[in-house]
Amino acid sequence: MSRSGLPSVTLLAWALLAPLAVRAQAWGDAAGTVFAADTGLPIPSATVVVTGTNFGTASDADGRWTLRLPDGRYRLRFSAIGFVAAVDSVVVRHGRETRLDVRLESSTLELDEVTIEEERERVEAGVFEIAPRATRDLPMPVRDVARLLKVLPGVASNNEMSNQVSVRGGGFNENLFFLNGFEIFLPFRPRQGEQEGLSLLNADLAERVTFYAGGFPAWYGGKLSSAVEVEYRRPELEPGPPSGTAHVSVLDAGLSAGGSAARRRVGWLIGARRARPRSFFGTQELKGDYDPDFSDLQGVVRWQAPRGVTLEAVGAWARHRFSLSPDARRTFFGTVSQDPDLAPSNLQSMWIRYDADNEERDGYDTGFAGLRFTHPLGAGITARHDAAVYSTVETERYDLSGTAILYLVDPGSTNPTPGSGLFPTGSSRQEDSADNRVAVRTLTARGRYTLARSGHLLDAGWEVRSESFEDRIDERSVVSGRATDGTPVRIVADSLRDAASLDAVRASFFVQDAFPVWPSRPDRMSVTVGLRADGFDFTDEWTLSPRISMRYRLDGRTHLIGSWGLYRQAPTYRELRGKPAPGETSLGALNADLRAQRSHQAVGGVELFLPRLRFLLRAEAWYRSLSNLVSYDIDNVRVRYSGVNDAKGYATGLDLQLRGEFVPGLESWVNYSFLVAREEFLPAHRPAIGAWRTPRPTDQRHTFSLFLQDYVRTDPTWKLHLGMLFGSGLPYTPPVPGTKVGSLVSQVPGDRYSARYPRYFRFDMGVTKQVTAVREGLGRPVSLFLTFEVLNVFDMINTVAYSWIPNQSGIWTRVPTRLTPRTFNVRARVDF
Repeated sequence: MSRSGLPSVTLLAWALLAPLAVRAQAWGDAAGTVFAADTGLPIPSATVVVTGTNFGTASDADGRWTLRLPDGRYRLRFSAIGFVAAVDSVVVRHGRETRLDVRLESSTLELDEVTIEEERERVEAGVFEIAPRATRDLPMPVRDVARLLKVLPGVASNNEMSNQVSVRGGGFNENLFFLNGFEIFLPFRPRQGEQEGLSLLNADLAERVTFYAGGFPAWYGGKLSSAVEVEYRRPELEPGPPSGTAHVSVLDAGLSAGGSAARRRVGWLIGARRARPRSFFGTQELKGDYDPDFSDLQGVVRWQAPRGVTLEAVGAWARHRFSLSPDARRTFFGTVSQDPDLAPSNLQSMWIRYDADNEERDGYDTGFAGLRFTHPLGAGITARHDAAVYSTVETERYDLSGTAILYLVDPGSTNPTPGSGLFPTGSSRQEDSADNRVAVRTLTARGRYTLARSGHLLDAGWEVRSESFEDRIDERSVVSGRATDGTPVRIVADSLRDAASLDAVRASFFVQDAFPVWPSRPDRMSVTVGLRADGFDFTDEWTLSPRISMRYRLDGRTHLIGSWGLYRQAPTYRELRGKPAPGETSLGALNADLRAQRSHQAVGGVELFLPRLRFLLRAEAWYRSLSNLVSYDIDNVRVRYSGVNDAKGYATGLDLQLRGEFVPGLESWVNYSFLVAREEFLPAHRPAIGAWRTPRPTDQRHTFSLFLQDYVRTDPTWKLHLGMLFGSGLPYTPPVPGTKVGSLVSQVPGDRYSARYPRYFRFDMGVTKQVTAVREGLGRPVSLFLTFEVLNVFDMINTVAYSWIPNQSGIWTRVPTRLTPRTFNVRARVDF
């Protein structure tokens, strides 16, 4: 459903046809043959790419290759297994074919070196790499690497204001995040997406982003679903003066820079960001004074000492504030009949007027510091030792009260107002208050040791982490009304007041080996096997997680990939606490008998390179058998756990991706994912009434996403960026009537996850103009990029949750909580 009569057909045609505008550019062909220098024979399946991009092709069985490119000069990189890569230049002219034959020298690399290089560059089952620059171009409210994950295969999300994602049917709390190898965390207890702010992943500093949707290596552990590794660039490898980027938009701003010193032995990076998306949040139906203020500062210093010794320090500080003084909310919902005689209309409206001096204030103060010492031990052995501290304090305070009135709306009224087109059908008054605080601190020490020998890449390591949680909860929700005799009635819908603390220690060990099955042909088939052990002192449990993955090169363009593993997730404080029983304290509710959740996961897939189209087609089918599950409920983005191992289940699906570059340097992709996620309550925990085999909260059956980039017509300084995300409806648990007090009927949960939200759909687009502001700035050109974005182009109505208001009969009416409508954003970026 669209909110307005915008000419959506015109916009849709423009959005879909815009990528074809590139065909009007001036294009030519580069072609040639790749030969072996020593024998003069052609080299089949050699890779030819434009340097600095993924845009390229592969040679055929006779070593011949052809690459169609826009007019201009290009540097091409030629590579093949067993040969030294070569780089050469070519000038492409409109309507002509430029010949370039290349001869590659035989490689003299030892087998160990080949194995290590292949391990670094190859793609495993469930592993996807993302260019951080995509966050510059993908239209989104604020630039954040965490938000980029939403347009990747296997990822489900239905909220553009939140960083929370579900990966292959997993929960929000089942994902790992790493910054330069140090683990960081998303907010521990958000209630709604507006509170979250920025993640600690700065795209301006990043060089590589690796997303493990399944089959992640043994050095990643403690979670069931996914791992995200963000590696910041190494500025000491960049010659010349400092470089950086600065950007500013209506919603956010940032500055980053990096350089080297001490004869390029010391490299440094620094980045600062600030986001104030008040105009974006203010487009919601809830009107008021929004005041979000999210800031962070990050830095990296790396010292390259003699004899291969490296010392690296990483630090981050973040201060996030969100405040809201609500005024009023008006929501229209229901149906309008085209034929009232056949089916009457049921158009309704809810109006809420908040009391004066109502306010919500939320805050996150986060600090992180990590130190790494890397040194060779000789004979192909490298040791790495880390120490890190992570600290965050999350506060949530609100005092909200107001009266909600339900109206029946006359569809024929052009401007309905109370008494004229609006007819009241019920009202209630609700008072919500909270004063919550959670403080988390972790201290981590770990070591990792790598041995490269005889074609094997052997890894082993250990980790010890101390965790401290201090939790205070004080929240209350009251619904008011009147009895049949007019007496005021108050129902306490929810109330919890308590405090608890937890100190615990986790430890882990892992060993892993990557090797070619046939040492004489290391590129043919490779296998990675690993074993991980994790211990948690609070539950007094140790677990083992074996894992294996493989990659088989069927031919020069086709690879078969697969993985299997047993993944375990020991409980965190949130799962341990669960839901305290009436009269029970949070500390008393901590379940020391809670066992680690388990996931047996198998992935199989194929990867096919299409040289003429210059695209990579990838398909993966997967299955996860789940046991020892801790069931949970989701309200908006808030997760409430049961606190017991009360269920088992499964998740299975198919992920498809078509990825490549229409033109050099602009990567695009299209994804489709199919998912079924079910859970079954164990006999001792099944409800007396209602279903006990249900969908999991993250059961989003169909997901389709795309990120498309292209040049505009004959001017490559103009670029188009299109992003789209579609997800079928997620399940929710509808309430049913409970005890009646006066005219008010309390609510109790109905059949678990027996209803579904409407589908989620967004289409965002942007146009960027590049201008060379200074041709010779600090040793390099200074470029200016101006971007105009339309977010939610078709003004689609998306629902993230429901609230429930009683009518005059005491029956609760479902009222949708909607996300943001169409908004506009203007950005400017300078690269220097």
